[in-house]
Amino acid sequence: MRGAMSGPRRILVPEHSVSEEVRLDPGTSAVLVVDMQNDFVDPRGRLFVPSAPSTVPAIRSLLERARASGVPVIYTQDWHLPDDPEFKIWGEHAVAGTWGSEVVPELAPAGGDLIVRKQTIDPFYGTPLDHYLRLLRVDTVVVTGTVANICVLEAASGASVRGYNVVYPVDAVSALSEFDAEVAIRQVEFVHRGILARAGGIRFDAPRRAGP
Repeated sequence: MRGAMSGPRRILVPEHSVSEEVRLDPGTSAVLVVDMQNDFVDPRGRLFVPSAPSTVPAIRSLLERARASGVPVIYTQDWHLPDDPEFKIWGEHAVAGTWGSEVVPELAPAGGDLIVRKQTIDPFYGTPLDHYLRLLRVDTVVVTGTVANICVLEAASGASVRGYNVVYPVDAVSALSEFDAEVAIRQVEFVHRGILARAGGIRFDAPRRAGP
């Protein structure tokens, strides 16, 4: 039996296309902010993602444009009880009601924003997220946040398999490594046919859908 391979390997990263401008209907779009919480975004957090702070300005600007256009903003929060089974994998983090579970102040939810608290990496599992999107008549979800190949990818995948269009602003998503970031981008574009974009190029000004 051959031993496991060790050490770095060179791999070819598939090319992907990033749209510089994406125009969305404000009446049928929503922005999802995944897990931008202290434990992941603040350097003092238990599972700090080093690239997460750099995405805050892009996400904040996107949220400002969304709110100004009446586009719903939905936050997900990792929200664990003590001794959650997930802690055996990742260690204790985002315990319900603690500082670590709070959204970072720079991206604090505004009045009218929705918050979905989740116990797993899948924001649709056991939560009202899909119900909210249906009530809001959303057909396109802009997915931002952290961590790219874990909770963000689960959010994009969950939206896609439920029939939503996915827009993925690459500069508004953080990962634990460049490899992880590329894995998420590949899955979103290749598997889920999501649109890769820049946060600053997303505009909520396409014609509103006719009808009730």
